[in-house]
Amino acid sequence: MAKHNDFGALAEDLATDFLARKQYKILGRNYRYQRAEIDIIAEFEGIVIIVEVKARGTDFFMEPQEAVTKGKIKSLVKCADYYMQSNEIDKEVRFDIITVVPDEHKKLQITHIEDAFQSFDAN
Repeated sequence: MAKHNDFGALAEDLATDFLARKQYKILGRNYRYQRAEIDIIAEFEGIVIIVEVKARGTDFFMEPQEAVTKGKIKSLVKCADYYMQSNEIDKEVRFDIITVVPDEHKKLQITHIEDAFQSFDAN
């Protein structure tokens, strides 16, 4: 596995642990529908949370969350819709982003951006 894939997997593990510590119930990871993938699906206070994890070795050129494009949002919304329908879940859905970047001391910093975008942002 490539080094950046290892870092991505580590970031998803850290994000999952972070959410679990905040009392989020983890429903699934790496859920796929067609070509789309949801990194983490969780539930918190009766809301289904769709989480996109973005990890970067540096935020010098761009913040990690800036890499969540309209196209990515559209595919996340489509995948989340399929997940909700196929599991017959009728709850509110929220889209979050968790970023993982090293600080100046190379310690990984996790930032949780709640309600990062709405499903209509995909249009």
